[in-house]
Amino acid sequence: MTKELITQPRECPLFIAEQFARQSKITEAIAFGSGNINDTFLVAVDTPGEPYFILQRINTKVFKQPQLVMQNMRSLTEHACQKLQSMNLDRRWEVPRVLLTKDGFDHCSDAEGSFWRAISYIQNSQSFDTIQTIQHAKEVGYALGMFHNLIGDLSPASLADTLPGFHITPGYLQQYEQTLSLHTDTNISAEIKHCLQFVSDRTNWAHVLENARTEGKLPLRLMHGDPKINNVMFDTETNKAVSVIDLDTVKPGLVHYDIGDCLRSGCNPVGEEVEDWESVYFDTDLSQGILQGYLAIAKAFLTENDYLYIYDAIRLITFELGLRFFTDYLAGNIYFKVKHPEHNLLRALVQFKLTASIEYQEANIRQVIKDLQR
Repeated sequence: MTKELITQPRECPLFIAEQFARQSKITEAIAFGSGNINDTFLVAVDTPGEPYFILQRINTKVFKQPQLVMQNMRSLTEHACQKLQSMNLDRRWEVPRVLLTKDGFDHCSDAEGSFWRAISYIQNSQSFDTIQTIQHAKEVGYALGMFHNLIGDLSPASLADTLPGFHITPGYLQQYEQTLSLHTDTNISAEIKHCLQFVSDRTNWAHVLENARTEGKLPLRLMHGDPKINNVMFDTETNKAVSVIDLDTVKPGLVHYDIGDCLRSGCNPVGEEVEDWESVYFDTDLSQGILQGYLAIAKAFLTENDYLYIYDAIRLITFELGLRFFTDYLAGNIYFKVKHPEHNLLRALVQFKLTASIEYQEANIRQVIKDLQR
């Protein structure tokens, strides 16, 4: 797993880490990962079999009911682990485990009231911010298909909706319009004008997936919620996908949001944190690879209507993320972590440019989906 210091991390209280270390001795605790929401630390212990675990401070401004997040995670991972044991796989696959404190709880709090939890570390693995090859793309797709397969028979009603409104694009449009109405700065840049027009031109279409769900064309299932490619772990020796991590956002929803987000993050070869946003494009060869890997497993549970809305999902989730970044920029950068004041504006420009590239290649993308459906 690639190490990267998070932006302005707060310190890791060792006494909190010790609660989850149980009988082990802590040798090191460092800031870890590049997440935009939670504070994450890699804790090293003197246990030969499992020398590391992940410790996280949950952002309770985002996850307002963190106990329900942990309840969901335990239900999901226990179900997936049991199902995995009954499968005869010819390859390595792991499900992150929730670690308990010395007192048997799945979380603990510090003196400031911060909410902490620990999960197992996927050994001998790494993640990537961009897809390296077509085979890599197929493995990313396989990983999402495996994840959906492992939780597909778990009832959506068994998990709480810990993020009401998450991936409901019409709701994000309402937030955007409310934020925009409070934005009084008239001296706006060309980039802001571009974003304003881009959103305005797509307002009516943004209801496409929620309308399909309301009309019964798309079923409610469990979704990961954030299956970007750096949440897929790869074995460092075989280069095959071995796990899907970051399960905080798992909730009832549409698998199309997962499919769309996986393709959105995977088919942008220049990456999401790029300064030259005009260089961004959607790579249809990579999209074909991801879909090949995904459908190798997902064909067993996808319906005819599911296929009809895959293109819309790719386009919509990309637009949605751009909308969220742009809204947060207008609101003063209160949700996503930023490295500079214009960071969320730049992120929005990247996603909107990717959306435009998807739209330009609609016929090609739809043909890829149709060919793989056969």
